[in-house]
Amino acid sequence: MIRHQLALIKREIWEHRSIFVTPLAIASIVTLGSLAALIFASGFAEELHMAIFGATNIVGDSGRTAVLTGHFVGTSWLFLVALAILTVFYSLDSLYAERKDKSILFWRSLPVTDAETVISKLITAVVVIPIVAVITIVATHIVNLIVTSIWVSAKGGDAFLLIWGSVALLDNWLAVLIVVLATAIWMSPFIGWFLLVSAFAKRSPLPMAFLPLVLIPLLEGIFLHSRFFATAVFGRGTSMPLFHGINMDAIFDKSYQLQVNEEVISLLLYLDVGQFVLSPATWAGVVVCGLLTTGAIYIRRYRGES
Repeated sequence: MIRHQLALIKREIWEHRSIFVTPLAIASIVTLGSLAALIFASGFAEELHMAIFGATNIVGDSGRTAVLTGHFVGTSWLFLVALAILTVFYSLDSLYAERKDKSILFWRSLPVTDAETVISKLITAVVVIPIVAVITIVATHIVNLIVTSIWVSAKGGDAFLLIWGSVALLDNWLAVLIVVLATAIWMSPFIGWFLLVSAFAKRSPLPMAFLPLVLIPLLEGIFLHSRFFATAVFGRGTSMPLFHGINMDAIFDKSYQLQVNEEVISLLLYLDVGQFVLSPATWAGVVVCGLLTTGAIYIRRYRGES
């Protein structure tokens, strides 16, 4: 079973190159954007000298860490948006494409069950794609830090103090890993739905997947005057029980001045993994994903190749 899954996951990576091409494309855009920003900043020599002097002698370690953390968070969100789009298109295409190109005939000739095949696609969407994205994020951060360090050193700054001595690498990377994997699990009911649509759609799975998500809440509101389905579908993305509420007293002092300290800049302190794991909504989503995936397995097993 495990050997089959590993082989099937390798197959998914070979057949869907967008799994690693998309994060690499975003990484290239982020890196080129950082280079363009550094080149643009080089044109302001006097202001740049004052900024380096202030960052070295006036701004403390927490202030420098806050700036670098903000940069990391900003660039990481680009990967998360691309990750969401990639997961949708992969899930909708994974079972539909093998019928479209008739490769399902070849895979059915191998000693691999329909359940193993569909589960491998689910694992790819929920685990493999997020992990590839996190690895790419980490690699992009390292490349940008190296480039920025060289640039800071060339401008007369202390790169070790301003960059490497201030960046909270472990905090940032662990937070990214937790958020990406938790989001994939939290949104797994949609992935299960996309796999189900991919299994039975004869053509154009994209509109077939999203049309019910729009029409059902609309009809529910018109005829039943309720918003249960709409809340379950559209409200799920904003209700993930992973994040702590923001403690405004920790961010602003009594005079409403921004204060930067380790409690404010640590991303891990804003995450509550226990609350996420113990939330009934998390497990309800996993159950729904399991039911939809079971439906996809059943459809793949008993329907034709067209």
